[in-house]
Amino acid sequence: VQLQACGGGLVQAGGSLRLSCAASGMIFGITTWSWYRQAPGNKRELVARMTSSGIRNYADSVKGRFTISKDNAENTLFLQMISVEPEDTAVYYCNVDLFNKATCWGQGTQVTVSS
Repeated sequence: VQLQACGGGLVQAGGSLRLSCAASGMIFGITTWSWYRQAPGNKRELVARMTSSGIRNYADSVKGRFTISKDNAENTLFLQMISVEPEDTAVYYCNVDLFNKATCWGQGTQVTVSS
């Protein structure tokens, strides 16, 4: 599976941003779709996850502000971010897990929130 993420950029605190991740290849084998982020000096952390059955989970730090969704027709994953905070500044990565236990990563997109 190939993943292409885009939509990052510079946004002011309190603003909104939507990230996209287009998937191609062995789409039928995907079991879980996720967004991770990594800030400078920090470990990569899970932001939001959605299973193939539609169950969603969020990190406590983004609950109520971020929404993960997917366009099945376009095989595109989204992360809608509202009320962003400077602490949300990071490189955001899309990720999928496959039925054969493989995992694939997108190239990352930078999100910078100014105060």
